[in-house]
Amino acid sequence: MFGHALAIRTTDVPAPRHHDPGVETPDSGAAGARLEAHTVLVAEDDLATRALLRAMLERADYRVREFDNGADALADMQRCPPDVALLDIGMPGMDGLQVIRAARSAPATALLPIILVTARGRVDDKVAGLDAGASDFVTKPFEPVELLARVRSNLRLSSALRRLESSQDVLVALANAVDAKDPATEHHCGRVAERAIWLARLAGLEQHQVEAVGYGAVLHDVGKIGIREDVLRKPGVLTDEERTEMQRHPLIGAEILRPLRLGAIVSPIVRAHHERWDGRGYPDGLSGDGIPVGARIVGIVDAHDAMTHDRPYRAALSEDQALEELGRNRGTQFDPGLVDLFLANLDEVAEQLADQMDPFTRGLHEGGHGT
Repeated sequence: MFGHALAIRTTDVPAPRHHDPGVETPDSGAAGARLEAHTVLVAEDDLATRALLRAMLERADYRVREFDNGADALADMQRCPPDVALLDIGMPGMDGLQVIRAARSAPATALLPIILVTARGRVDDKVAGLDAGASDFVTKPFEPVELLARVRSNLRLSSALRRLESSQDVLVALANAVDAKDPATEHHCGRVAERAIWLARLAGLEQHQVEAVGYGAVLHDVGKIGIREDVLRKPGVLTDEERTEMQRHPLIGAEILRPLRLGAIVSPIVRAHHERWDGRGYPDGLSGDGIPVGARIVGIVDAHDAMTHDRPYRAALSEDQALEELGRNRGTQFDPGLVDLFLANLDEVAEQLADQMDPFTRGLHEGGHGT
């Protein structure tokens, strides 16, 4: 059955742009062919210290991108993640701890090795840095040999984690498993992801939030892996017992995703995509803005797609009927502002998506079936 399941090309799914350090490192002095030099981002407001770090790293064959403030450093690492980042804490405007917290909230930099290089050497400062999400801590004045060793160590650890868990591979395996479990919902996964990404951008979400919505949309029904097939495929109305079982799938999905490196970002979307604006949804009875915005987006797009396609228990509604249903339930089941945004722009989305399909979802439509 997996031969006919969802085909996702891993090259089409957004992913952190890191090099794999493997066995050799740029400063190992190995002869012959070697891997492309790793990139180190340096954010340090002191010109002399920044120049010292750059010279030291370039002598060790690293490529260096340098910034004198946290805001520019964060924008650069989110646009094109380096292999490792060295941050000062006390920078003007956005300090190093704020940069780390923002980086950890984005899928592309969730596991980026970030080393704090600072004169703040008290235990409280180190604890604050590690709690913010720093990978390591080097106190000024530093020994170049020690700092380079920490860079190498963090690169090796990052490489091991990426080999252990590739987000794209996990996504492929989980989406294929759901497809094999419930093949009746052909291409549902790709359609929901495609329009959820579009609605997230339309709503003004930042790029890392859009990526999280995309992953959450792809995997919103992954919990159906734990639901009995006779319940998933039942052609008639579910009994109360069967409905209770079906309503477990957001919880199951969230638990499946929680241990993964993107789990903290994606699992809340999966868990809450059946919550209602009026608080009468499941599994937690969240309401209004208490529902994660990604879940509110996925909930609207999921409902629209479900209504306009055949399901085992009912025939598809017409587009006009589905839109009328969304409008009738704005402010009760769905976020009214997002519904209005969806309805006001729906006429343009089909042509736009056909002409400029997001790379994230292109692979969901090629070579297989969606969930």
